[in-house]
Amino acid sequence: MTSRRSSITVNHNRAIQLLKERLAKIPNVKTDPARDVDVLEFNLAGPVLAVRPYCPTDHYWQVYFDTNRVIRESFGAAGFPVPEQHLAIRNQAGNEANA
Repeated sequence: MTSRRSSITVNHNRAIQLLKERLAKIPNVKTDPARDVDVLEFNLAGPVLAVRPYCPTDHYWQVYFDTNRVIRESFGAAGFPVPEQHLAIRNQAGNEANA
């Protein structure tokens, strides 16, 4: 299984649809069972997508690397921003006296 973080600003439904379409074009990806692309979890950068194309065992690495390439190329072409964490740092003045 491959997973891909998606920026919080990206429409996850658009990203999922894009990947499903592109995965169908990778050689040796089975149509049954159908490829899975869905939200796996959330983190500070946004949703993490589970990307699971199914294939015969002897084509695993070819499909694995082609899948990673498709993720990178299709998200780049779609203009999706690179996921990044957003942190807020607050400095509360006057707390030094209480330390």
